Amino acid sequence: MSGSTTSTRILDWDSTPVARLAAGLTPVGTIGARAYVQAAHRSVARNVSAVYALDDRQPASVTVARGRGSCSQRAAVLESLARRAGIVTRVRGIAVDGTFWYPRFRRLTWLVPERVVLAWPEFALEEGWVALGELFDTLPRLAENSAGFTNDGETLFDAVATTAVDWDGICGNDRCDLSATAVADFGYFESRDELFDREGQTLSRLALGVADPILARRAPGSPTSP
Repeated sequence: MSGSTTSTRILDWDSTPVARLAAGLTPVGTIGARAYVQAAHRSVARNVSAVYALDDRQPASVTVARGRGSCSQRAAVLESLARRAGIVTRVRGIAVDGTFWYPRFRRLTWLVPERVVLAWPEFALEEGWVALGELFDTLPRLAENSAGFTNDGETLFDAVATTAVDWDGICGNDRCDLSATAVADFGYFESRDELFDREGQTLSRLALGVADPILARRAPGSPTSP
């Protein structure tokens, strides 16, 4: 899958909110693609607060305008910023065992489905395709000083800056190896829109309508019960 820089319903980089966020970044031609995406990641982490939102199809512009978003929604903003700068992106579709998310939803485990569809971004940088998990360093090097990702507080989006998030068991550190939780690999898609169109969003529209308005305002570490 070659990826794309196209604006999509989710990755609407031609929108005003995304354009305003991009305006604060040094142009990719000045610092290079990897440094640009790293800076964009830091900008999203700083300007878009982490919450328990559930709608993976939410446009990046809405997430930026609200100033808050889930791991998936913030990753979509990062992809949108990259595509706006002319950096090609794609996603790998991974189905993660629902129990992996239980630490985050201790009081709402009944809401978590058997498996969660995850759109894991990759960026076409100077050295080739680089997954979100290796944006700041290689997995083995991150794993050297990492206690591993516990999914209890820090989000996947924030963790990749300092922690090995390893879906394939290549980091050489059992504490960082999440491969046992990845129950299916759907391969690569030109956009997260295509992934969710084919494999479906994790939660039904009914569940989203009931739970998302409540959880979309709750930050990691806060109680998840209404």
